[in-house]
Amino acid sequence: MSIFNVITLFGGLAMFLFGMRMMSGALKESSTGTLKAILEKVTDNFIKSFLLGVVVTALVQSSTATIVITSGLVAAGLLTLKQSLGIIVGANIGTTVTGQIIRLMDLNSASGNWLQFFNPSTLAPLTLIIGIILIMFVKAKRSDTVGNIFMGFGILFSGLLNMTNAVSDLNSSGAFDSLFMHLSGNPFIGYGVGLLVSFILQSSSATVGILQAFSVSGKLFFKSIYPVLLGVYLGDCSTTAIVCSIGAKAESKRVGAVNILYNLSKTAIVIIVVFICRKLGLLDNLWDMTANSSLIANTNSIFNIVCALIVLPFLGLYEKLAYMIIKEDKEPFSEYDELVASLDPKFFESPSLAFNSSYNILIHIYELARKNIELAFDILNDYDEAKAAEINEDEEHIDLLTDKVSNYLVQLSAHINSDEYAHIMSQYYSVATEFERLGDHAKNIADYALELHTNEYGFSDEAREELVVLREVIDRILDFTRLTFVKRDVIAAKSIEPLEEVVDDITSALKDHHVKRLANGSCNVYSGTIFLNLLNDIERISDVCSNVGVATILRANPEEEIEAHDYMSSLHRGDDTTFNLEYKNAHDYYFNKLEDIEEYYN
Repeated sequence: MSIFNVITLFGGLAMFLFGMRMMSGALKESSTGTLKAILEKVTDNFIKSFLLGVVVTALVQSSTATIVITSGLVAAGLLTLKQSLGIIVGANIGTTVTGQIIRLMDLNSASGNWLQFFNPSTLAPLTLIIGIILIMFVKAKRSDTVGNIFMGFGILFSGLLNMTNAVSDLNSSGAFDSLFMHLSGNPFIGYGVGLLVSFILQSSSATVGILQAFSVSGKLFFKSIYPVLLGVYLGDCSTTAIVCSIGAKAESKRVGAVNILYNLSKTAIVIIVVFICRKLGLLDNLWDMTANSSLIANTNSIFNIVCALIVLPFLGLYEKLAYMIIKEDKEPFSEYDELVASLDPKFFESPSLAFNSSYNILIHIYELARKNIELAFDILNDYDEAKAAEINEDEEHIDLLTDKVSNYLVQLSAHINSDEYAHIMSQYYSVATEFERLGDHAKNIADYALELHTNEYGFSDEAREELVVLREVIDRILDFTRLTFVKRDVIAAKSIEPLEEVVDDITSALKDHHVKRLANGSCNVYSGTIFLNLLNDIERISDVCSNVGVATILRANPEEEIEAHDYMSSLHRGDDTTFNLEYKNAHDYYFNKLEDIEEYYN
């Protein structure tokens, strides 16, 4: 045995694990939208959710990812524990697809020239070539992601080939004789090895793949590999349960508990069935059969499929046991606790789900800020302490949610690998800040109302009517802002800026009118100061909405690579005829109203 053989073995293992991670990561990135859409359509039908679990896990090549994401959806209230049961069982079958892919190394190319393309010695370099072409030379939208899938696939098989070559060399030296003899002679050792390796690697697919690579030694038999597979099941689900439980609510922890209960049941079923079949002599031909990659893959798949079919009618029992084991949270969650809980780090594995949670909270922040703006305008002329208290309370909620979602997005940024997600990240982070500012300006307006009420000041009738016109424009802008973010409506986004310019013109005109009222004594200095400050806050509300619109336009047109400053400059230069027309129409409409007010009072 040479040290170089050992280095080759572990180098191949490193390539295999990296390739699997790369392929799995790219698959998850490319299919997260599909994954989210599929999982959210789950019903209480166990069979349907079971099939969905199989499909989703086959897509992302990771049962851990599927189950962890499912636990996050349960915690967020998008799925119930009952709905997740079938997904958990299906995920355990879906993860066996990787082993079936790896068994390609057992193909005999001599049986047909076309099969040579499916032999790992050909498949590995072929997929690497395709992958690098997609990454370096193709400029399509998802070419990098698809290229990474092919590259990961190629690296995985290259590592697998290195491992099998190293095992073959070490096998000839007799280095593995003692190890495999112990595996064959003592099933508890095999069980422990499978459990430990899968727990460390956090992947049942990787552990089974390594076992398949070692099968080239010719010293593995059915009687030695089936205990290892049983150990793999428990080791992998233990890791998943730990991840599901970190900082989670009771419902999320129950998903991990169900997965452990199911895999313990699976282990018991296999042991009982194997024991009975062994006693009846049904396994005599199979028991001492040399295990190759195909036998390992097929055994793993059959174990999972048969156990799933046996367990499916009894899934309701797992739900009851999970509720018995994991008690309810001691303190009930408030509405805002539920929202914050939806920002689950488990979704980092699937950025589209993480963005979905952030999106829902950002909408909530906007709705709170919009409501506060309306309440603040209401109490300017008719002060109401209850409404003022509601504004203050909601402002605290806005600050809390903004802080949580901003921190969540910062953490999520480390998991972003595509330009598409980077554009979403940029928009969401910008919008979080802008929506919080809306709440701040609403609070400022409420403070002006309190000051007017406390000191028994008031605006002149003319100023009040002017503010009605200004509020009408702000309401239209806020309506467009909601459409812009919620519907990602680019037309609505482009309608904000002409109105924002009109707000600037109106506030400038109202300041001039205010100076005239001061001069003729129809407005006092104290209320006049508040009026000017109020105009500044209203103008900034329109600025905030303008920023939201621009962020949405930039996200919708990433290929143009335009900067926000350049976009705004082009509008103000008059380069956009649609902007010019909308601005002129809105300006004329609202200034006609102001002129009517001015004529009435003068």
